[in-house]
Amino acid sequence: MVSFLIGVVLFALGIAISIALHEAGHLLTAKAFGMRVRRYFIGFGPTIFSLRRGETEYGLKAIPAGGFCDIAGMTALDEVTPEERPRAFFRKPTWQRVVVLSAGSAMHFLIGILLIFVLAVTSGLPNSEDLAVAGQVSCASNQDPATGKLQPCGPGVPTPAADAGFQTGDRIVSVADAPVTTWLDAVATIQAADGPTQIVVERDGREVSLTVDVAPVQRIDAQTGQVRTVGAIGLGQQLMFTYGPLAAVPATLDYTGTMFGNVWTGLKMFPEKIPRLIDAIGGGARDENTPVSVVGASIIGGDAAERGLWSLFVLLLALLNFFVGVFNLLPLLPLDGGHIAVNLYERVRDWARARLGKTTMPPVDYTRLLPLTYAVILVGGAISLLTLTADIVNPIRLPTE
Repeated sequence: MVSFLIGVVLFALGIAISIALHEAGHLLTAKAFGMRVRRYFIGFGPTIFSLRRGETEYGLKAIPAGGFCDIAGMTALDEVTPEERPRAFFRKPTWQRVVVLSAGSAMHFLIGILLIFVLAVTSGLPNSEDLAVAGQVSCASNQDPATGKLQPCGPGVPTPAADAGFQTGDRIVSVADAPVTTWLDAVATIQAADGPTQIVVERDGREVSLTVDVAPVQRIDAQTGQVRTVGAIGLGQQLMFTYGPLAAVPATLDYTGTMFGNVWTGLKMFPEKIPRLIDAIGGGARDENTPVSVVGASIIGGDAAERGLWSLFVLLLALLNFFVGVFNLLPLLPLDGGHIAVNLYERVRDWARARLGKTTMPPVDYTRLLPLTYAVILVGGAISLLTLTADIVNPIRLPTE
């Protein structure tokens, strides 16, 4: 229980640091472009403490639900003093404004990439592409129909992979002259084989041909639940890959792309997950693919810490940063992406008018966008409340085994 609480606190602390760095991204880029930054605060509500350094007030507020960086002249509605006006946000070039608005999400992406790089050179990255790479070399045992688990190795249990000379890290290229790309391909081809079979593997940059005596074993069919006889060689898949510092760079970028793809897929499926979230609040089974709040993410982080799954802990934190970074760039006010969309619209509009010989128009009137902004806040607040409620009454928990 103590390790679980430590995990929850550490994950929440990781989120708080991510938020602080998000706002620091806005702060640093705004100052770099000479903009006037009035305040930099973590949290909302009553101020716990604050201090002033130069023209900027830094502080911490009581409600740890975000943060803000107050830049003078962020919108046309923002009143600026005569002293602030020359350095107001809206007076700067469009590209500088877009950089400042994007800097928060950029910090989330940098945090996520750094966390993945650290994993790549320490505990390793998951085999997310289902590569047919050999892991543990074991035995070809039967599957227990009662428990669904493989029976333990022992005297008389065949070890075809070990006998053929398989080594951890071998990548299966072909089985019985049939090309293999994924682990599922390899398993399906081996299960259909019987007796001595040629398996070509890639080892240390060269191809090695192995003759493996595929053994018949009992397996439970996943679709029918019936026991059937298939071929097996006693070989597990390598689930994690560890890299050196140089090799970790492309591996990190590749895995980052995979995570971005997962985040985007999750965002597109977000609306259909809401009914399942409501059902979970009513006592239904909690779908592990439903959204989670900061509380829910911290609970999962606590479970990972309690089980010693620190790689999963770090991956969850990286995934959360990627999600927040992408979500924040959606072209909806009051998100940063909404402000970026408005600034880009103004730039394109003024460019088009200049081409037509017309005068430049004033900045977008944000008061006309307030109804849409309030609608986004209302919907977002409702979903956040649903998610928080579900995470309190029916949180997602990691399996005990």
